[in-house]
Amino acid sequence: MQQSYGVRYKTRFVKTEKDLLIYANSKFSLYLYVMNDSHFKAVEEEDAEFYIYNVLTGDVTTDIHHHSSAQLVYAEGGIVHVFTDLKHWYLPARCFMWIPAGTPHYIFSTSPKVDLYNFYFKKEENENGFFDEINIYSVSHLLREMILYTKGWDGKITKNDGAKYYFLKALKGILPEKRDKKLAFPVQHPFPKDETLLKIAKYIHANLEKPLTIESTAKEFGMSTRTLSRKFKEILGMNYVRFLRALRITRSLELMLEGKYNMYEISMMVGYNSLSSFSNIFKKVIGVPPTEYQQKLRGDR
Repeated sequence: MQQSYGVRYKTRFVKTEKDLLIYANSKFSLYLYVMNDSHFKAVEEEDAEFYIYNVLTGDVTTDIHHHSSAQLVYAEGGIVHVFTDLKHWYLPARCFMWIPAGTPHYIFSTSPKVDLYNFYFKKEENENGFFDEINIYSVSHLLREMILYTKGWDGKITKNDGAKYYFLKALKGILPEKRDKKLAFPVQHPFPKDETLLKIAKYIHANLEKPLTIESTAKEFGMSTRTLSRKFKEILGMNYVRFLRALRITRSLELMLEGKYNMYEISMMVGYNSLSSFSNIFKKVIGVPPTEYQQKLRGDR
């Protein structure tokens, strides 16, 4: 049976990433903490040292929540958006995200082919410092196979479950060593809480195929280039070009996963005037050429 989450803000469902920035701002400004799925409550049970909740479907959304257990989220296919109170993170296929205990967050994905593996781990004394830091990593072959091995598992895992319990203990224990540091995914950025920047971000996302210079965007919103530049630096702590680049690169990853377009077409659709310029920027941001990363996203490597 397919599993999915539903998220509602007043009477409007969030359907596309275009709605996401506005939704994010609304949710965190109101700071709603709800646990409207039974597994969130079960995760909090004292003997739930480990808990597994795998969502094997494409359309995934959750309300903002936090829990006393840390969470490992692994995406097999597609791209998952994870919002914290400070950043918008992009979790692509073949990567996992570690979310420390107590971190408010919510998850959003419209990728049609994503399988989302969720592991919850109670905090232990004298843990490796790795477990206190939120981040995204590519997985090693060993770690991926261990994650996929749990595909049919569901619910609370205690010492009474024997082999499953010690398997998950081993999985957690190797995370600091068996994550793939060579091909991490460095694209994440703060999301704007300023009303004007929210509108600008939505405009940029809807028009990625255009040149979108800071001058043209400032003119579109009736402000000076200097004012817009200052807003990005003061409110987001990053400049306009870097923000635009992050949106373009992450959109290119979504297009790669659709499998409908060649790399030249993708480069045009995200606003680059040549395949070489797109490839150069992509490699600078991600660390490898786009064709190589596409193979990784699809599981060809």
